[in-house]
Parts: sequence; structure tokens; C-alpha cells
Amino acid sequence: MSVLVVGLSHRTAPVSLLERVAVAGDAQAKLLQDMAAAEPVAEAMLLSTCNRVELYADVDRFHGGVDGLSGLLSRHTGVTLEELTPHLYVHYEERAVHHLFSVACGLDSMVVGEGQILGQLKTSLALAQEYDTAGRVLNDLAQQALRVGKRAHSETGIDRAGQSLVTVALEQAELVFGPVAGARSLVVGAGSMSALAATTLARQGDSNVAPNIVITNRTYERAEHLADQVGGRAVPITALPDALSAADVVISCTGATGLVITKADVEQVLAARRERGAERPLVLIDLALPRDVDPAVRGLDGLHLVDLELLADVGSGASGTADVDLVRQLVGAEVAEFAAAQRAQVVTPTVVALRAMAADVVRAELERLSGRTPDLDPKTRGELEQTVRRIVDKLLHAPTVRVKQLAGEPGGASYAEALRTLFDLGSGPMAAVSRADLPSQATGEGVPHE
Repeated sequence: MSVLVVGLSHRTAPVSLLERVAVAGDAQAKLLQDMAAAEPVAEAMLLSTCNRVELYADVDRFHGGVDGLSGLLSRHTGVTLEELTPHLYVHYEERAVHHLFSVACGLDSMVVGEGQILGQLKTSLALAQEYDTAGRVLNDLAQQALRVGKRAHSETGIDRAGQSLVTVALEQAELVFGPVAGARSLVVGAGSMSALAATTLARQGDSNVAPNIVITNRTYERAEHLADQVGGRAVPITALPDALSAADVVISCTGATGLVITKADVEQVLAARRERGAERPLVLIDLALPRDVDPAVRGLDGLHLVDLELLADVGSGASGTADVDLVRQLVGAEVAEFAAAQRAQVVTPTVVALRAMAADVVRAELERLSGRTPDLDPKTRGELEQTVRRIVDKLLHAPTVRVKQLAGEPGGASYAEALRTLFDLGSGPMAAVSRADLPSQATGEGVPHE
């Protein structure tokens, strides 16, 4: 196992840089394919969310992998390596596994314990599978990370340690706006985060009163579908200025590469609100990366902006709970188990080669016996052949089972080497064993970025 992750997140980079590095839509597929085509890379997966961009790869060289992935991220985003490097983190082998498991559990999220990352990880794996860039190593790793994340949420109270970005953002909004239940709300976008926002707003309303939620999106059909789900109404994106003027709370999370709501738009809306005597401030919640709302609106009279920069500060205070400690322990145990399983699989080609060699020896000896005893009756010949095979199987059973057990321990690869030496399994028998679905041999502990 030689898994490498190169990435940056809200913990290492400012939002202004994250939004420049954000990879979305068709750009994800292109970057993923270029990663898989890179010379040191055997498998590739990309995890790009609203607060992180991480490149995962199974590599045959650490330094070549770091240079290759960093360079690809720079070229695909247009951000120079000089700008990127101070904010990048690099994890290798078991450290990479530990990092992904922690991410899947919500330990590394902007709001600790949020569960949306599981869906994002699942989407990332599906994309890698669609473009055939994830082989056995990354498939196993991502699937196990998903299972660990689900365990964290079902077996601990990590959900109490933090909430979704939407929930925390609305809590921040209520600090200045008051209760948002029943407020005139506008959701800009119809993706997963927007759907979560609309659903959360609908649940906060009075069950006896229809939710006052408007959905707008570049594709009107998607806005209409989401509006039907939450009991709201849809408007075309061309009606955004009017929808902004009518709203008290706006949540925007689109995949646009440029600003969706400009400072001029907001100034016009605020002027209209003052004319009609609006008593409470307009709340703009921007959950997009790159951002949808011009950050220059911050500080305008009559407006409260909640964005990822603000949420990063809020979310960082939810990390010292007993539930978080429990999840950290769970992650540690799962990493050890995963690493042991990967080490144990290193010996598989050796075991297969040993059994193949034994089968060849048995076959050759039985053919020789047949030539020497042509008159032997079929029943006796069959019993002899069965006896020879049984003897060989019994002789091989204990060492092959034991070497698999020992290979799961740290340094276990040496047992496979000992088996190859003892039974003289040279390049011929080993070359006959396909390694297409077997892991690369681990070469050491985590290596820091140099």
C-alpha cells in the first residue's frame, strides 16, 4: 500500500485561495484522468468539497507522486506552485489512511461531526469508478472510509459535536435576524447543499403554515423539482433580482465560477428594503466555493453576511468533546485493522506461486508414475493421485496459513520474502501470478512533505 494524498483545506488555506483551487463539474473528470495518466500514479481519486480539495493516488514513488500531483493541481487551477505549496499538506501510507478516515467521520470538517462529507466521498468514489481510475487499493480504501464514517455516526454521538454547515449558518443568521421560521427565504442553486438548505428551512417552519421558500437555479426544471419537494415555489434565474428584493434570508450555493450576487445587486436590494421600511437586516448566507456573493458586501448597512470564513471560526470551537475522542479512537483502531489487512495481502502472490509450483511438481511426478506403471488399474491410480495431492496440501497448509497471519503484522512483508527464499520461488513462478488486483508493498511510515 503506497497511498498518497496531496491537498489543502479550510485548516491550511484561506477561503480566498480555496475558491481559486475549487474543482467542479467537468473539470473534476479532466483532473482525475490526468492524475491517473501521471507516470508515478497507478490509481487516482479526487475529493473536492466546499472546504477542501484533495488528490488521492496509489503511487510507486513518494517524491515523484508529490511533485506530480502538486503540479497537476497547479496547472488545472491556474494557481502557481509558489502560492499553493505553503498551504498544501501531504500524507503517505498509514497517515493517508488515517486522514481519509478522519475526514469521513467529520473530524476534519469545518463543522466537526457533520455528515454531508459521506455523500461527497461517495460521489468522489463513483466518479473515479466511472472513469476507471480507482483500482483495488483506492476502492478498498474509500469503501472502508465510508464504513468507518457510518460507524462513527451510528455508534457515537459525533452528531452532537457539530451540525451541518446549513444548520450552523442559520444559527448565525438568527443571532441578528431572529427566528428564521416563516421568514421569506430564497435558495439560489439546486444541488445537494441547496437541497439540504431548502429542506432545513422547510422543517423549521410551522407545520400548519406552508413554507415561504423560493428556489431559483440556472436549470429551471431542477429548481422546480426541489421546490415541489419542500413545498416552495420556483422562479427562473432571470428573476433573481426580484427574488432577492422579496427575501429576508438568502442561501446561495451554486457551482458557478463567477459571482452570482454582486455588490451592486445587494445595494439595490437594500435600498428597496429601506424604502418599504424593513425592520430586520437582510441575511445573505454564502456556502459556495468559489463564493457566490461578492465579499465586498460585508459591512453594508442593513445586511448580515454569513460565509465560509465566518463558519470556519464558528466551527472550530466544537472539537473538544468526549464523542470526538471516541471517534478518534475508532479511527485509530480502523486504521490499524486496514493496514494489517493490506500487509497480509502482500503475501498472496507468494502463496499462489508456491501452490502453483507444488501443483506442477505433483503433476510431473504423477505423469512419471503413469509412464512407469502403465498396467496399474484406474481405481488404484486414482487413489494414489489423491493421496499424493492430499499429502502436498497438508504439508503446505500450515506454512501458508501462518505466513498470511504473520504478514498482517508490522514488517510482515519479510515473511513473504522468507517463503520465497525457502521454496526457491524465483522470478518465473512469481511472474506467472497476476498482480493486477493486488496492493503495492508498503515501504515505510508516513513521510512528511519536504
